[in-house]
Formats: sequence, C-alpha cells, structure tokens
Amino acid sequence: MQLGMVGLGRMGANMVRRLMAGGHQCVVFDVDSNAVEQMVAEGATGAASLDALVEALEVPRAVWVMVPAGRITDETVVALGERLASGDAVVDGGNSFYKDDVRRARTLAGRGVGYVDVGTSGGVWGLERGYSMMIGGKPDIVGRLDPIFRTLAPGRGEIPRTPGREEVAGTAEQGYVHCGPVGAGHFVKMVHNGIEYGLMQAYAEGFDIMRAAGRADRPDGLRYDLNLADVAEVWRRGSVVSSWLLDLTAAALVEDPALDRYTGVVEDSGEGRWTVQTAVEEAVPADVLSAALYARFRSRQDHTFAEKVLSAMREKFGGHVEPGRS
Repeated sequence: MQLGMVGLGRMGANMVRRLMAGGHQCVVFDVDSNAVEQMVAEGATGAASLDALVEALEVPRAVWVMVPAGRITDETVVALGERLASGDAVVDGGNSFYKDDVRRARTLAGRGVGYVDVGTSGGVWGLERGYSMMIGGKPDIVGRLDPIFRTLAPGRGEIPRTPGREEVAGTAEQGYVHCGPVGAGHFVKMVHNGIEYGLMQAYAEGFDIMRAAGRADRPDGLRYDLNLADVAEVWRRGSVVSSWLLDLTAAALVEDPALDRYTGVVEDSGEGRWTVQTAVEEAVPADVLSAALYARFRSRQDHTFAEKVLSAMREKFGGHVEPGRS
C-alpha cells in the first residue's frame, strides 16, 4: 500500500522504515530536507513540499501526520485539507487532544476528506518492537488503512493468549484496535498515558524509599545499603510488578547506579493533564493519576532520586531528554 508521511522525527522516520520493510511505498515530507534525504536514501520517495507529496500519491490518498501536537498539527491538517480531494484521508498519529480530533474531522468532512486519529505507543523502540495503536474513525476508512496498521503493529508475538480470547474476533491481539468514532483513539491513548504517569510514579517512589534506607540517620540494624540495580533485576523475573517500564529502569540503574547524569526535572507531554481534566469533567475520582501529574510539576522546583528514576524511564522509552541536556 502507498502512504504519505508528514514528519520524520524519531517516530515518523522509524514508522516509514517499518512500513518499507513490510513492502509498503512511502512518500515523505519534512521541513528538514536532510531528514527527507535520509529517507530517500533508504528507499522512500521524497517530496519537497506538501503539494509535491499530494501529487505523488495515488487516489484515494492517505497521509499520516506525525508532528508535535497542537498548533503545528492543526496547521498541517488544514494545509492537507486544502490539497486533498473527496475520498482521501488524513491520519493523525501524534498525541493530539481528542476534542481537537473531532473539530478537525468536521472541518475536513466539508471537503469529503476522511480523518483518522491513531494513539500510538512504542516510542523509539517501535521500529523493532512494533507500535501499539488505538484507532478512531469511520469503519470504512479504518478498514481501508488496515494493511498499514497491521504492518506497524507488533503482532501477537510470544505473549501468551488471554484465557477466553480464543473465540474473540478482532485485531487487539495483533497490537491495534479500532476503538470507535473520531477521537476515540486519542481518548484511549490519553488515558493510557495518564496511567503511565501513575505507574512510573509508583516505581520512582519505591526506589527512592529503598535508596533512603541506607541513610546514616537510619537506626542501627535498620539501615540497608541496597543494590537498586539488583533489586530492579530480580523484580523483572517472576515478580507481579514486572513490566517494560521496570525493564527500562533496570537498564538505567546498571548504566548509572546513582542516576547522576539526571537532574530530576520531569516534563509532562500533555496527556496526563488531559486525563485529569477529563476525570474532572466526568466526575470520576483519579487520585493516583492526579498525584503523579502534580509530582511532575513539583519536580521543576526541587529534585529527588524518584524524579531521576522518572527521567531515566522517559529517556529510555521515548528518547525524552531533560531540559538543558543534549
């Protein structure tokens, strides 16, 4: 299948690589011409502008937008809407706010252009592991794009089947799922990232407690100089708290046991705020997720070892670099 890709950052470029490895044809554009040239060298068709990208695509066209959420995504979707024709489709695979998806879809619908929102999880590891995708949009458009989703997804792999799913149809076991109409994909991804905040905070606080057990002011006989890298490693093997986030924490602690290269400043990318805001709108208690979000705000004022653990996890799974570090 042919796909246009706008945005060749960490995830956009790796998605193109995974798609081409799966036999798809990709036409690519980025404001950074060097990024386009790199993808051309790897087999993609380069475009010097959005006009050129649209012209190079076969009808019905499909263009995947992988740029920062917010104004840049808005501007890109509007620009594509002005160039695409009825029957074409725009896919937003970034971390957009689900209410923005609904607004954009209504705008494009006036021109007969479809809109699909794809909450994408996998970070910098997606090229190798595949991307978990939560999809929103009309069934006919989502169905037409299924070959793209199937290639980007990780597939069933070696993960044991959930008991009872043997007779359940659908693509969830393959690593992607059509969640519902426009906005549903990014809504589910928003909550996914809110949960991620809570999980990360729990790990971070736990390791901070264990690190503090070795302080000199602890009572005799209750002072423990724990090897946190070893603790993380043993928890990875058979423990009920094992997870990919713990895997990344274990790797970070082996590389830098004191996490000295991290300051502990922890940014939030928006989804955590949106999850808490939505919980307020729905009057749903979200104690853990709210606390995890506010902990990130506090990290910008003073820093603990817990925040260094958070920074290490964010760098490991998403390539997120702390402010002031290169």
